[in-house]
Amino acid sequence: MTIELNARSTATDTVLEVDNLSVSFPTEDGLVKAVRGVSYTLRRGETLGIVGESGSGKSVTSLALMGLLPGSAKITGSARFRGEELLGKNDREMSKIRGKHLAMIFQDPLTSLNPVYPIGKQIAEAVLVHHDVSKRAAWERAVDLLKVVGIPFPEQRVNNYPHEMSGGMRQRVVIAIAMANNPEVMIADEPTTALDVTVQAQVLEALEAARTEIGAALVLITHDLGVIAGHADRVCVMYAGKLVESGTVDDIFYRPRMPYALGLLGSLPRVDEGRDARLTPIVGTPPSLLNLPPGCPFRPRCPLAQDICDEVEPDLVTVDAGGQHTAACHFSTQLVDTQATDVFAVTSVDVDTEEVAVADTDLVADTDLVADTDLIADTRPVADTRLAADTSEDAS
Repeated sequence: MTIELNARSTATDTVLEVDNLSVSFPTEDGLVKAVRGVSYTLRRGETLGIVGESGSGKSVTSLALMGLLPGSAKITGSARFRGEELLGKNDREMSKIRGKHLAMIFQDPLTSLNPVYPIGKQIAEAVLVHHDVSKRAAWERAVDLLKVVGIPFPEQRVNNYPHEMSGGMRQRVVIAIAMANNPEVMIADEPTTALDVTVQAQVLEALEAARTEIGAALVLITHDLGVIAGHADRVCVMYAGKLVESGTVDDIFYRPRMPYALGLLGSLPRVDEGRDARLTPIVGTPPSLLNLPPGCPFRPRCPLAQDICDEVEPDLVTVDAGGQHTAACHFSTQLVDTQATDVFAVTSVDVDTEEVAVADTDLVADTDLVADTDLIADTRPVADTRLAADTSEDAS
């Protein structure tokens, strides 16, 4: 079965435009500002990577675009697909767009799939909702999609239930469902979480095959900067619900102009450095999004912080001549040609490995001796007491 591509224009067209998107959630303790003024554009065939720590607003941003947030969420700003406003549409209207034009690959495939239906039925259902085709044709489409995402023996696997498949295979099934109707935009929310390195590579290969097959634009949300480096065209770095840096992959990885982005890169091990090279972690934790204090939210963790950082939150401004690289930092000009070790303190050097091994051996030996002595001391009286009690009963 062949699903016709949705109407598309040239490769330079903007398919998704997000402008000043903000999302907040009212709670008993106050208003949680989960997303604060996020703006970006996505062109056809492009991959946009969104990276940041947990709680930075990455997933909430995408759920707002898909109309999947709870009714209590307060959403402002604009999100336009092909010029059509998405925010404010009811669920019935969004159901005509979700799956056909915009598709989302969720983080946990086991909870995304229905456990009581075969995967083939679930893929076919995605086709039948948006196309007037027979059930047989939809089933054949499901088999074809399983082939595209690299599942072996798709004719047999199409009858499997989700629990009969591994985590990596379930993730590929979710990718197949997302591409079932050749959407123009796919949003992948941490598609490689909790998978080992080999399976991660297979899932990313399947995702790339799906994107190439249908020519879709991709929003790739992840914690893994290595995934971003290998698959994204542009990168958005989020912190405390806001974009703090945006640019091409080369801009972010080789010319970061915001301390947070610089710290993320410095906290990763590199294969091109020696074994003695130390990492430069970002000390501290992200701030609570409930009642954020004034000023820069990264200020408590930033080695460059000055008095102005306590008072004024920096705007996202252009930091290069081309206009594509933007950063939100009062001191972005000071970070030109700067390495993470120039800003953040490296971790302490470990003591000699052999000394650690000897110390550990002695510790284990001492611990075992103490444990055995305590065990003997504790168990013997108990055993003797029970034995005496049993003997007394027998004698009586």
